[in-house]
Amino acid sequence: MADTQKSEKNNSKFTHAIGRRKEAVARVRIFKGVGQMIVNGKPISEYFKGVVFQKFYQKPFEVTGSLGQYTATVKVEGGGVISQLGAIVHGLARALDQINKETFHSPLKKAKLLTRDPRVKERRKYGLAHKARAKKQSPKR
Repeated sequence: MADTQKSEKNNSKFTHAIGRRKEAVARVRIFKGVGQMIVNGKPISEYFKGVVFQKFYQKPFEVTGSLGQYTATVKVEGGGVISQLGAIVHGLARALDQINKETFHSPLKKAKLLTRDPRVKERRKYGLAHKARAKKQSPKR
C-alpha cells in the first residue's frame, strides 16, 4: 500500500506525487472519491477546455480501469498549456502507481505514462543567429 497522509482540511487520506514536463511541475494529490479533478482551484474541464485535452488527462484512469473512482487535486506551475497537461498526466500516473503497484504498474508502464518525457528546449549557442540552430546568412561573393 502507498504511503498515505492526512489532509488538514477534511481529514481524509491521500496519496501524493509530482509530475514534470518541460518547465511545468504538477503536485498531485489523489483521494478515494467520486472522480472530480481540481487544478489550481478550478475544475479541470474549465482549466483545460476541449475534448482532446479531456481524453489526455483521463488516460491514466482509463488505462488502469479506475475512471470515476478517485478524486484529484492538482497544483501546477510553469510551462505552457500542453506541458502543464503533460505534467498533470505524469503526476496522476505516478500517484496511481503508488496506490496499487501490483495491478496498476504494468498497464501504466505499457502506456508509457510513468516515464518522464526528456525533451526540453535546446539552449542557444553563441556565435549563431537568434535561435539554437539558426545560422547567420553568409554572403555569396
